Amino acid sequence: MKKILFSYAQPAMVAIVLLFWAFAPAGWVKGAWTLTIATSVTTLFVLGLELVNERHASWRLTKTEFFTDLFYVVLGATAIQWVSTKLADDQLKAAKHALGIATPWAMHLPFVAQVALVVFLVEFGQYWMHRLMHNATPFWLTHAPHHHITQLNAMKGAVGNPIELFLISLSVVALFDLSLAAELCAFNVLAVISTFAHANTRCDPPRWYAFLFTTIRHHSLHHSVAYEDTRCNYANSLILIDRLFGTYRDGESELVGQDARRRLSIPEQFLFPLQPAVAKLRARRQTAETVADRGMRDRETAIASSTAAG
Repeated sequence: MKKILFSYAQPAMVAIVLLFWAFAPAGWVKGAWTLTIATSVTTLFVLGLELVNERHASWRLTKTEFFTDLFYVVLGATAIQWVSTKLADDQLKAAKHALGIATPWAMHLPFVAQVALVVFLVEFGQYWMHRLMHNATPFWLTHAPHHHITQLNAMKGAVGNPIELFLISLSVVALFDLSLAAELCAFNVLAVISTFAHANTRCDPPRWYAFLFTTIRHHSLHHSVAYEDTRCNYANSLILIDRLFGTYRDGESELVGQDARRRLSIPEQFLFPLQPAVAKLRARRQTAETVADRGMRDRETAIASSTAAG
């Protein structure tokens, strides 16, 4: 019975989220903090599941990990969301109105279909951005900090360099005419799936769910220690996209992390993309110091030779 209950925890939570937003009062839908509260409740619930049915003892949440994760959750819900709205969503909406782009058909889709459309649009963009990050050095430098985490937990999806967190948040949803409730519901559904996909829970959902959506098995493999092993299962929530584009791999990994599994501090995560520039500066400084030392030795040798000759 326990195994069955935990197996259906994920699809059950997705269904609850759909029902909540489908029938939520208009005041709640328009509330500035409703989505934040809903996703926070989701995260707290999954953290609770980690306590009663953990997947790996080596992933057990410590105080340091908890407060680091919490910092990134707050960062994502405030600064990253604000920057994404101002620099991306608002600009897309302005371009949409300026170009006269309209998609009234989207607004008339059934509620569940609107939610599915938003989920697909977000995930399709994230898939290709994520795949780019694993195949192009400049983008990898922004994404690598997320792969330096050495354990997976419910809040780990929020951990990363701010540049990566901004890039991975980009989508074209703002170009479509959709109900606000459907958009918020989709974001909440994505949060549920992503939270479980990073969580230290022994919740293995039914096959039909794992065929469509990303699970901890898929995502733990993506966080494998060997870099080449990370180049699979890019979808944050919709693993079906990996299946369609040939990047899906089956399996699971308890050992996660990069560079000898060295955990990065928050400052190190923020400064990680600057590593090549810092390395070049250090190399130039060392070269300059070497040249200066060599010049000093040459002068000393010349002086010594001159003195001996005199």
